[in-house]
Amino acid sequence: MKDNTDTRLPIATGRRTATILWRELRGRRVLLLVSAVLAAAGAGLELVTPAVLGRIVDDVADATADGSDHTSLWLYGLLILGSAVGAAVLGVLGILVASRVMEQLLATLREKLIRSALTMPQQRVERSGTGDLISRASDDVAQVSEALSQVVPSLTKTFFAIVLTLVGVAALDWRLAAVILVALPLYWWTLRWYLRIAPPMYAAERAAFGDRAHILLSSLRGLPTVLAFRLSGRHSGRIAEASWRVNRWALRARTVQTMFMWRVDMAFLLMLTAVLLIGYVLVGDGPGDGASGTLTIGAVTTAVLFFLRIEGPLGMLMREIDVLQSATASLARIVGVTDIPTRDATSPSTPTSPDAGTGTGTGVFLDNVTFSYDPDDPDATDVLHGVSLTVSPGEHVALVGTSGAGKSTVAALVAGIHPVTVGALSAPAHTVLISQETHVFAGTLRDNLVLGASTPQAVTDDNLVDALHRTGADDLLDMLPQGLDTPLGPQGVDLTAAQAQHLALTRVLVADPDLVILDEATADAGSDHAGVLDRAAAEVLKGRTGVVIAHRLSQAASCDRIAVMEHGRIVECGAQTELVGTGGRYAQLWRAWTTAG
Repeated sequence: MKDNTDTRLPIATGRRTATILWRELRGRRVLLLVSAVLAAAGAGLELVTPAVLGRIVDDVADATADGSDHTSLWLYGLLILGSAVGAAVLGVLGILVASRVMEQLLATLREKLIRSALTMPQQRVERSGTGDLISRASDDVAQVSEALSQVVPSLTKTFFAIVLTLVGVAALDWRLAAVILVALPLYWWTLRWYLRIAPPMYAAERAAFGDRAHILLSSLRGLPTVLAFRLSGRHSGRIAEASWRVNRWALRARTVQTMFMWRVDMAFLLMLTAVLLIGYVLVGDGPGDGASGTLTIGAVTTAVLFFLRIEGPLGMLMREIDVLQSATASLARIVGVTDIPTRDATSPSTPTSPDAGTGTGTGVFLDNVTFSYDPDDPDATDVLHGVSLTVSPGEHVALVGTSGAGKSTVAALVAGIHPVTVGALSAPAHTVLISQETHVFAGTLRDNLVLGASTPQAVTDDNLVDALHRTGADDLLDMLPQGLDTPLGPQGVDLTAAQAQHLALTRVLVADPDLVILDEATADAGSDHAGVLDRAAAEVLKGRTGVVIAHRLSQAASCDRIAVMEHGRIVECGAQTELVGTGGRYAQLWRAWTTAG
């Protein structure tokens, strides 16, 4: 069995992720520098309060010793109040500026992720699993959003708070500052231990999220089949197993976090204990003790308050590094998708090999096309074998054959969903494919109808009403309480399968493409609606080049030519009367169809 890690979407390296971040910050680096300056100024003002409190302690001690009374406490109070307000204002401004920069950065990455996902070859998505892609576009984006908008600004402020505290303590006495320098190896050792364990752990946790999403989505999409074959228990077990994998990785991550923070707290406890002991030794009882350059009680109080003040920033720094590790894993998954080479959405309109010629305008040209859903796998089986077909501009060609003959694969190649493996193909740039899996998007009826239009704002309501009338969908408009403004989808009116297909066919008229591909577009309508949808399909094909994957031979008979497919090859091609008269494969299918009818 093939390892599924080989089929997952790629994950960028740390160096590549950093390169992309730096590149996307182009034009925003000045604002990021302004944010850092504001954070540094705010961190500096926060040191005023402990310095003033230490000074008050010395003033009180001096007043007790010489009996004098200091009346400047109100001035100290104003300093504390002013510094607190200034630090808060600067801190908020720094966070706002940084958040703006980071949200713009995230928006750019999110747009690139969606653009890459929409232009990615479909077989690439199917091979890796749609859950992996959805997890990156939802869970990973949310994780990065939290880190960029909250953690990064706070991290900047925390860094400057620690640096300025070190400077302030050194100004009091170099021996107190040495305590921080001695304690740094403890933090470094703790951080190295964590960075060795955390990155692969978080990467595995994000991958587990993607696997769970894939299994859940596949079960929900195939719900009718699951229920029909009574496979609910088996699929529930798969979902539960995937969920437990996520829980195990999450529990492992929380355990590592707890051990990490315990080490951080122990390092700070040792550092604070050392400061108290050094302060106790350095505080002189008077000039008779022989100590030179000893500290006052107020200075030691200031030093202790400085250290207590950085306990929060130190712990926050470590916790934010933890959050950043998870966010970095998510960001690498996002960049991995954005780095996938995108193909031009209009690529089917150009030949796919040097021998394909100059294209066929609004026609379709396939020359000796071979296709495999996994061209990189040497053991993969080709789905199509040397298919050649020409559809002249304005001509309607039907593809018929048994299930699995390759009809829908040809439709997908012509529509540009998949690139050909071998051979040449050209088709119009403005092509619309309608399959039996129609989708009603959340929005109004108007929004759903103009979805495929090149300039939706230029489509008037009269155009939409005319399109509905031409496809015979007037009753759909009449039944909706607010007409074109009626909300559809989960939060609005729920359309039936036949109504959704009718809507999809009408959408083609509004889009006005050069080529229409109908891949069993009326297959799920049921016999009661078949005639109505067949007439709508005929209206959609009128005046356009058309490729019809026919599930009813009556549809094929109305086309100009019919191509019969078997085992990934075209075995017959010709007009209805010609194929019936030759007595070949299509004639057998036609006799079976008319007999059943």
